[in-house]
Amino acid sequence: MYNLGQDLPCNDMDDIEDLISADDVKPRERYENKKNVTVRAKKRVQIRPEAEEEEELPKPKPTIHESVIPGTQKVFVKTWGCAHNNSDSEYMAGQLAAYGYKLSGKEDADLWLLNSCTVKNPSEDTFRNEIESGMKNGKHVVVAGCVPQGAPKSGYLNGLSVIGVQQIDRVVEVVEETLKGHSVRLLQNKKKVHGRRVAGAPLSLPKVRKNPLIEIISINSGCLNQCTYCKTKHARGDLASYPPEEVVERARQSFAEGCCEIWLTSEDTGAYGRDIDSSLPELLWKLVEVIPEHCMLRVGMTNPPYILEHLEEVAKVLQHPRVYSFLHVPVQSGSDSVLGEMKREYCRKDFEHVVDFLRERVPGVTIATDIICGFPTETEEDFEETMTLCAKYRFPSLFINQFFPRPGTPAAKMERIPANLVKKRTKRLTDLFYSYDAYSGREGQIYTVLVTEISHDKLHYVGHNKSYEQVLLPMRENLLGTRVRVRITSASKFSMVGEILDDEQDWTRCANKQEEKDASKTEGLVTRRNDNVLHRFMFIALVVGSLGFLLQLLVRFFYPLK
Repeated sequence: MYNLGQDLPCNDMDDIEDLISADDVKPRERYENKKNVTVRAKKRVQIRPEAEEEEELPKPKPTIHESVIPGTQKVFVKTWGCAHNNSDSEYMAGQLAAYGYKLSGKEDADLWLLNSCTVKNPSEDTFRNEIESGMKNGKHVVVAGCVPQGAPKSGYLNGLSVIGVQQIDRVVEVVEETLKGHSVRLLQNKKKVHGRRVAGAPLSLPKVRKNPLIEIISINSGCLNQCTYCKTKHARGDLASYPPEEVVERARQSFAEGCCEIWLTSEDTGAYGRDIDSSLPELLWKLVEVIPEHCMLRVGMTNPPYILEHLEEVAKVLQHPRVYSFLHVPVQSGSDSVLGEMKREYCRKDFEHVVDFLRERVPGVTIATDIICGFPTETEEDFEETMTLCAKYRFPSLFINQFFPRPGTPAAKMERIPANLVKKRTKRLTDLFYSYDAYSGREGQIYTVLVTEISHDKLHYVGHNKSYEQVLLPMRENLLGTRVRVRITSASKFSMVGEILDDEQDWTRCANKQEEKDASKTEGLVTRRNDNVLHRFMFIALVVGSLGFLLQLLVRFFYPLK
């Protein structure tokens, strides 16, 4: 979700059931796991389901290891969901790698570590199918993330090892015991420190980053909201913030390890610090002090209620040259009535104030937002208010989601709107989104971009300008991790294409990297100087020794011993 503005069709509509991709859940896969749903076959044709044929074949069993020697087993890690989940997976992969386990693809792995997301039904369906696939292929399976944390008694999790969202620092222990054939379930929260809830595992743990140039830092866990549709609250719980000094130290460590971009993430960054007598602006100003030149910081998603009181300071931070002028503020609906039923704790005017204020104070700021179509109480008039809101602001990044009733949430008990009506509303909003182009008329403009990613089609490098707008660039050697000036040559709905204006010797890298190069050069000069002094000393010693030897010979020749 955080790779905003990808130049791919239907980037913003990954949840619309009408749009089908190769990665989507197939109908049979979705219904296989639902005991109360029967797929009726046509009476004229007797079709034997493939699933039945597969069940007749003997299933391979996982290899049970009496003792586990690190380095002899391979682990496959897969992640669903938000940047917070991705950060957790990177931490777990880092600990496993540090202990000696090898990270591999799913086919070669002895064990699959599956980190789940509970926001939407489709992601949980694919998670469940992946568990079954692993077990059918004789793999050990360990599950993690919000699904088992929020619903640990789910039938399909029986017998599996589980790592809770606050127990990721014990992943090595869980993997080791699972490979021995044991089932381990660690779901408890960390013990409170000085009466306060702990945010989670230490931020100083080792990591294997999916992108070595980008560090994702979770600044807090949980939130202060009670949204009626949200299942994540069941997993992540109430707000628990990391101390500012721990976040700052992690940032320093990341830059020292070669990162040139940091993403701050959580369930609600705007609520950061309310439990520890701190605030988001306080943290941001401390982070700005340690961001090296040519590196960038991106602030993650914040809900409207908790950013309102900090708008002035947040606007100042977003203007800083080393902070992207970008903010993700989910509105979910343009109707006050629906927002009330969702228990979002703000009204339409509050959200409009946030957008208007930031657009006025922060030049070129990019505001991204989310919409849920088809919430149970949404009337046609309510949806029209959402349409007018989106038409008014023409958000360049708009994430459109259909409502999914998540088990155990208050919204799941509400009477649902007919599916065909939800689809119609989703299509109307999608058509509105595609009716405008945020990047039109940009040809010829010049930007400085930080190049940190490879495009999904593997044909371009991806850079972002100050507004966090995506610019596709040719895949030049040594370009990743640099800041370059580019001229826009063309634009599409989700990105721009640019040509590089600077010669390679003018590309700039993160100041930490430059300092390392300068330090190595200085060290080389000092070494060479020391070598020269040593060579001179040896030469003088050799000359003196030779002269002494010759003198001794002359003395013996003219004054022989009697």
